[in-house]
Amino acid sequence: MTTYQDKLHLEEAIVGVLKTVYDPEIPVNVYELGLIYNIDIDDEYNVKVDMTLTAPNCPVADSIVMEVRDKVNFIQSVNSASVNLVFDPPWTKDMMSEEAQLELGFL
Repeated sequence: MTTYQDKLHLEEAIVGVLKTVYDPEIPVNVYELGLIYNIDIDDEYNVKVDMTLTAPNCPVADSIVMEVRDKVNFIQSVNSASVNLVFDPPWTKDMMSEEAQLELGFL
């Protein structure tokens, strides 16, 4: 397992694992969907992820949030990981990457 010595490479690794988390109803990962608003890494390598959901009443919200937290926490250099679920600003399809929009037929 790789140990990351700087925040830039650690953030790249975090983005990589976020791209493996999917809403079971949408065939696009949470990162490309634009659900990840912020990744904050402090000097002790504690990671806080601010994310949202496509809808506030998402029936799988708990499992998605737990999967994000668990996968980020599993990265070798991460001391601890937490996920802050936010709904401001509200998610819109414009937050999706071009790749996600293409995959879902919005382009």
